[in-house]
This record gives sequence, C-alpha cells and structure tokens, in this order.
Amino acid sequence: MTSLSRELARWARARFDEPLPGALARKVQLHILDATSIAMAARVEDVGEQILRTATISGGPGPARVLGGIGGKPTSGLAPLAAAFANAALIHALDFDDIHDNARLHPTTVILPAVLAIGDLVDSHDNERLCRAVAVGNEVMCRLGEVTEPVGDGPASGWFLTQLYGYVGASIAAGLMLFLNEEELVSAIGLATMQAAGSKQAGFGTGSTARSIYPAFAAEGGVRAALLAREGIIGPEESLDGEAGLFPLYMGHDLAVDKASRLLDDSAAWSFLSTDVKRWPCCRLTHTYVAAAIGIREQLGAVRPDRVVIEVNQSALRLCQPAGQRRRPSTLGDAKYSIPFLVAFTLERGAPTLDNLTVEVLKDLEILALADRVEVRETGDDNTVHPKANIAVEAGGSHVSSEADTLSPMSESAIRDKIALCVARALENTRDLIENGPVPLT
Repeated sequence: MTSLSRELARWARARFDEPLPGALARKVQLHILDATSIAMAARVEDVGEQILRTATISGGPGPARVLGGIGGKPTSGLAPLAAAFANAALIHALDFDDIHDNARLHPTTVILPAVLAIGDLVDSHDNERLCRAVAVGNEVMCRLGEVTEPVGDGPASGWFLTQLYGYVGASIAAGLMLFLNEEELVSAIGLATMQAAGSKQAGFGTGSTARSIYPAFAAEGGVRAALLAREGIIGPEESLDGEAGLFPLYMGHDLAVDKASRLLDDSAAWSFLSTDVKRWPCCRLTHTYVAAAIGIREQLGAVRPDRVVIEVNQSALRLCQPAGQRRRPSTLGDAKYSIPFLVAFTLERGAPTLDNLTVEVLKDLEILALADRVEVRETGDDNTVHPKANIAVEAGGSHVSSEADTLSPMSESAIRDKIALCVARALENTRDLIENGPVPLT
C-alpha cells in the first residue's frame, strides 16, 4: 500500500510541474508582497531586533536574504536555516499575515521564507518557479488544515496548525526548489515530521510573547528536512499515516479515507484561493468582533458605552479566558489575542491599526475601564470559520446591537494600500518593494 506521504509528494510534484492559472499566480504575487511588507514593518519593532539578533548569532552570515536586511543593510544575508526562521518570525510578528479561515492557519508565513532561503542558496532567479513553489507549499498547508476541520475543542484545537502542518508544507516547497526527486521528497516529509511540534499554550496562556514567532520553527524545520534529504538521509516513509505518524500521533486517529481523497484531489479548485489578506493586525478570530464593534461605534457616535455584552462560541471563548488577563493584557501579543480588550479598544479608538494598537494602549485607562465592563456569554455553537460576533451595548439609556459572521476579502487596491503602509514604516520609498521585491507585481 502506498504511503500517504508518497502520494502527497507525487501530487505536489505534479502540481509544481504545471503553470499556475492566471488568477492564482496574481494572488500568490500579492500574498508574497503582503508578507514581505509585513516583515519589513516588523523589522523596525523591538521584536524584529530580537529575532534578527538571535538569527545572526545562531546562523551566521550566508547567501539567504532577510526581508528588510540586517542592521540597515538590505544586502546582508544569513545561512538558509537562520534566514528561514527570521523571515517567518518577522512575517508573523505583527499578527497581520494572511489566513485560511477553514484551515485556521497562515500559509505564506511559513512557505515563502522556506522557498526564499532555498532559492537564494541555489542562486535561483526564476520568479515563476519561486511562485509555483510558494503556491504548492501553501496549498499543501491549506488542504491539510481543511481536512482536519479544526474547531474549538478536540485534538486539533491544542495545536498551532500553521506550525504543525507548516513543517510538511515547507519541506515540500523547499524540496521542489532543490529539484528533489520523489524518493528524496518523501524523505523530506518524513524528516520534517520528526521535528513537528506546535503547542498552542503560548496562545491559551497569557504573558508570553512567543506566539509572535511560532511559524518560524516550521519554516526552519522544512528547510532542514529538504537539505538533509538532498544529502541522502532517508526519512521515515509512513510519517503521516504510520503507527506513530503525524495524524495518529497528533490528531488521535488516521486520516479518514474520504479526507485523504480530498487532500489529494486533482480536480478540486486550489484551496489557497480562499486565503485572505488580513485587514487588521490582530488574531483572526477577533475580526468579526472588531467588525461588530465598529458597527456599534458608528451607531453610538459620541455616546460612551455603559455596559457591553458579547456572545462567543467555543473557539472564541479561548480568547476571553482567563477573564482578568484578557481584559487587562500584559503584552501587546495578549491584547491582539483578546476579544474583550479588542472590543473595548475598537469602541474607544476605532479599528485597530499598526499605528494605534501599540504597547501604550495597555495602560490606557479609558480602554481598560471599558474592557472591565465587557461581559462574555457563551452560546455553545462552534464552526470552522469565523465565530459569529454578537455585541449588545447599553449607552445613555439606549440599547444598540451589532453582529458580524462573515468578512469580505480585501480588494487588490486595499491590499496595495496595506502594503504601502507597512513598507512606509521601514522605507521612505514604498515603490521600492512594489517594483523590486522578491516577485515584482506586474
């Protein structure tokens, strides 16, 4: 019986050998530019300095680019493993990276850094090949997430699927850039799963800043797996579906036959097409609540809320507990992962942006006082996409409410504006990225 990892390797190689459809190719380009601009914006933050100092010490100089450069030098590079780690961490550091809602993961955050690291190692200047590798790696991650059908409880709920499935996706994307044959790619997948991890405690708990970097471990691990496979290290073939394979070990059961068929379906549309660019720099599960709070703010005008009640499902409840720490977060990362705090923030200050959602708001007495008045009611309903946000407010003797359960994708024009705003935080000339980035947008 053919192993799932071999079937996945064959599927990925076949997809990689085909030209990308026009709409998909352009979407990949936009997401690459979005990720690059976010990394550049993060580069000038304290977390960016922490990431790059660590990557420089642990990896040393090398041929692989770091998005935004090192020490103000755009041409500076690192060893491939360190560059893959640094770039993935930078892309995720601001909680602004792309997201596939059904899969609950950030694909480009992991795959682009892995592909860039290998592309620079082999001195590849083939942008079309780079885009195909990013597309296939992203697709692997999105499909793995989709067939997992993550919700607020069960085995999948305790893992950052970006990290867990990122090891597999990154090993495949890096392997394709390295021209690995089928046997080598199967080994790369096996070697990737030997590193697999992704505990969500950095999100469930409070006080940690490590949630900002977790995708980086997968990008680095995928590159390492591909390089080891190229050198002849043979990874375990049944790494996904063996007795101690990824699915039995991490999900508690084998991947069902119908889900395996969905994973490998050649006739299905590209799942990556459903990946969205983020509109606001905070956890995606908060976005419907931000949208609903914007609706409340528009209704209230200058009237201040007296009482706020929000309804949450099981997934959203994770971002409301423990109540005290979620209402008064100690780190900016916790603030971005807190529904009560972000509802209060949005009601007081409007939609969150990189300019207004900063560490200073953690001590904003008006926001904190309102966050203390946010009441959370669990509905018990859950789903694999956006939680339905219901917010009811009492203000000045009036009652107003707002709800949101869908989020419209950003237009290309809005994405371009976001890219320009992100780059403006690091560069005076925003056109430099648009015209001279890793994959110029034509």
